[in-house]
Amino acid sequence: MSTTANLYSFSLTNTKTYLFAAIFITGNMLLPQLAHLVPQGGFIFLPIYFFTLIAAYKYGIHVGLLTALLSPLVNSLLFGMPPVALLPAIIIKSAILAIAAAMAAKHFGKVSLFGILLAILAYQVIGTGIEWAMTQNFFTAVQDFRIGIPGMLIQLIGGYFLLKVLTKV
Repeated sequence: MSTTANLYSFSLTNTKTYLFAAIFITGNMLLPQLAHLVPQGGFIFLPIYFFTLIAAYKYGIHVGLLTALLSPLVNSLLFGMPPVALLPAIIIKSAILAIAAAMAAKHFGKVSLFGILLAILAYQVIGTGIEWAMTQNFFTAVQDFRIGIPGMLIQLIGGYFLLKVLTKV
């Protein structure tokens, strides 16, 4: 299942890079606020990653990495979520997602359900291994796989359909 898309890769000297990053950072601030209305919503829905996936897949590595790095920091500073202790693991996973999504978009050249799935699996598997090494706690490291499956499915299905809508823009 795929659709042709205009995929971009803006440089760091292009003002559109910062405009789109600001838009997606805002999305990554609003979506977690909604998710946190549900008990354990952040852990279940993994909302901080959603717009990072979209940003990197549609607009390239620079927009994706700016979104990946700044979203958790801004959320933590403004809302206290994620807690500072969780920032390193979340930022690492976010950066891996941005890189994987940008690579998948470049490789497939179109919005691809399989490409999005590969990006999600890459950040989760690699990120889980890094988090395990950082925390020395396997149970904590595999938390996304224990309770975050709904969030990964939202990223996959919701991400696919949002990217499909954005192909018309």
